Amino acid sequence: MRLNENIAVSTPKVLLVPYEARHVLKYHEWMQDPAIREATASDQLSLDEEYENQLSWRASADKLTFIVCEPLSDIRGDADDDNGPDRSENDGGGSESVAAGEVDTPERMIGDVNLFLTPWEEEEEDPDDESENGAVRPQETPAKASGGGYGDSDEENAVYCNGEVDIMIASPDHRGKGLGKAAVAAFLLFVRRNLGGILAEYGGSMHLQSQLHGHAQTQTQAQTQTLPGAAPTPSKNPKLKDMVAKINAENAGSIALFKGLGFRQRGEVNYFGDIELALEGFGDDNSYARETGTAAPVWAAGMTGEEYHEIPPPPSTGTE
Repeated sequence: MRLNENIAVSTPKVLLVPYEARHVLKYHEWMQDPAIREATASDQLSLDEEYENQLSWRASADKLTFIVCEPLSDIRGDADDDNGPDRSENDGGGSESVAAGEVDTPERMIGDVNLFLTPWEEEEEDPDDESENGAVRPQETPAKASGGGYGDSDEENAVYCNGEVDIMIASPDHRGKGLGKAAVAAFLLFVRRNLGGILAEYGGSMHLQSQLHGHAQTQTQAQTQTLPGAAPTPSKNPKLKDMVAKINAENAGSIALFKGLGFRQRGEVNYFGDIELALEGFGDDNSYARETGTAAPVWAAGMTGEEYHEIPPPPSTGTE
């Protein structure tokens, strides 16, 4: 996804930076570990394939990735040197700008965190289709769900999507320290604060347009016709319904991590031995107060005010 290519997220415990080519060599090193590949359901790729994958993920409108790094506060002493990053005076881990390639060196990389967006599959919403293997799907479309805040007639033709988040702390030295939870919390807050831009990029992708083609043709006859051969375009950006995490049922640590952020199990263990944990209604405007205050959800606790900073790139000092 292009949206985060020039944005870092700084908190007292972690620094999230966009996944770039300079990170691939370290990432490839991580993926040589069979245990990591198994835990992440990843194939073993060559280094060239990893570089191609990084480029593909940057261009894909349905994937959002950050590399998780040690926090800026860990190099505060080094920042006093001339080579340190330009930092503001507050202690919350924030800064006005960071130097790419300095704050995200291979030695400071500890993992990654990702968002995957997928279309809402209405054909799986039959109440009788509650999966016997635990792959439970919502039984009503959001537009028809009672009490969900989606009931007005303007939502009848809305297009919905689901989000899936995953986290990997690849560095053994950084596991068991709460960094995975901190990374997911910061990531969720980034997603929620930037949801409009994320869904606009996703909705504008040709990939999504082709997936929506069949759905759009079943909309009301009042829908505007398109030129011959052109994929229909939804009148609005897609709406995000739920945020989910799919975890192996034996991975007690990851289950505890997501439950600690307010995710709740939905359904039973499926055929593949996974469970689904969900933040239902994550994309509902009524479910989250954008400003700090008592309405902040469990996953955003401690990630507001001085403890969360989105860092744009420094101002350009040269020609393009």
